Amino acid sequence: MSLEIRTVAASEFPDWTRALDTGFLRPPVTSDEVLADRLAHSDPARTRGAFDNGRCVGTFRSFSQELTTVGGAVLSADAVSNVTVTPTHRRRGLLSRMMYADLAEAKERGDAVATLIAAEYPIYGRYGFGPAAFTTEWEIDVVRAGLDPRRPAPDDGGRIDLIDGAEVRRTGPELFERFRPRQPGTVSRDERWWRINTGVTPNGHPWTEPFHAVYRSAAGLVEGLVTYSADDTWGDRKQPLNTVSVRKLIATTPAAERALWHFLCSIDWVTTVRTGHRAPDDLLPRFLPDPRAARIVTQADFLWVRILDSVRALEARTYAAQGTLVLEIHDKAGLAGGRFRLDASVAGASCVPTDESADITLDVRELGALYLGDESAVRLAALGSLSEERPGAAALAEALFRTPRRPWCPDIF
Repeated sequence: MSLEIRTVAASEFPDWTRALDTGFLRPPVTSDEVLADRLAHSDPARTRGAFDNGRCVGTFRSFSQELTTVGGAVLSADAVSNVTVTPTHRRRGLLSRMMYADLAEAKERGDAVATLIAAEYPIYGRYGFGPAAFTTEWEIDVVRAGLDPRRPAPDDGGRIDLIDGAEVRRTGPELFERFRPRQPGTVSRDERWWRINTGVTPNGHPWTEPFHAVYRSAAGLVEGLVTYSADDTWGDRKQPLNTVSVRKLIATTPAAERALWHFLCSIDWVTTVRTGHRAPDDLLPRFLPDPRAARIVTQADFLWVRILDSVRALEARTYAAQGTLVLEIHDKAGLAGGRFRLDASVAGASCVPTDESADITLDVRELGALYLGDESAVRLAALGSLSEERPGAAALAEALFRTPRRPWCPDIF
């Protein structure tokens, strides 16, 4: 049996797409329109396949991305996506070969980190990725929330307006560019993202037109945007029992967030609101008179980060306090390992290779988990995932790396 890992030619893209859909348990048939769009927006040099006698049995793709880090700076990232291995060819090292080839190229290209959304938890730690941002979804019992249905409008001089997809494409990108420096863990959105998420560009899934609403401040500035859909459920006594499902909600101010959530909970016939993916410390429950009306239905890891350049990554973010740590970073792939002196402060940091004795020893996957401020160094030390070489070093790392608000990635990619 001949197993080959290589980039995918345009003529092989239909077979690659069939393998991709097979791996994700989707019908292995794709329309010509979707195929053409995928091909047009995939970099052939970054689209890999595993081939068995000419038939594609594994898929892997990466693309350029920007990741917002702590403090608002953006890092060039290698975004990994479309990773599958056909069930008949698992446990043969195909993913490892595709992954290590891509990460080495990303390092050579100058990307500071790699990112992905993990479909399965156990896979990616062995490649140096760590879970860096988590997600939570709530289900709101509107009746129990305690909001006054007679006062759905904002009480701060702002207003809610319904808009269409064309208006979202006009106003959404500018709002997002104001939003993303404020939220560590956010990844960039290109024009195609907005076209896919307003139904202009097909993505292989049936499109149902959603509702869109914006919050405008008293000065008329768009400070929040929500996209949502609703079902059509009625009870036995001819009572509406509709559920609103939020697809996306971003806001640049707490007032805009509050107004949008209150709006969703005020829509006639709606008895339940599903929030979609939110940060675990989202303000939402406390926006409700009765926070218990918001029940957690999903809580899991979401964005995973793999450090490719320790110096650039550690210097790009800001820190919660001032201090110095010497980090011994292990990386079996040889991409980001070494011993580094980190001089950190609220204004930024300096990171340089050093021969000084290490304060902390950790694997690159733990560095990825710590990077956006969500993981606890003290917790990792207690779990045996981080070695404290100097007493108090884990507590210092905790004080430096942790952030007051948790990171959040709003988008699947």
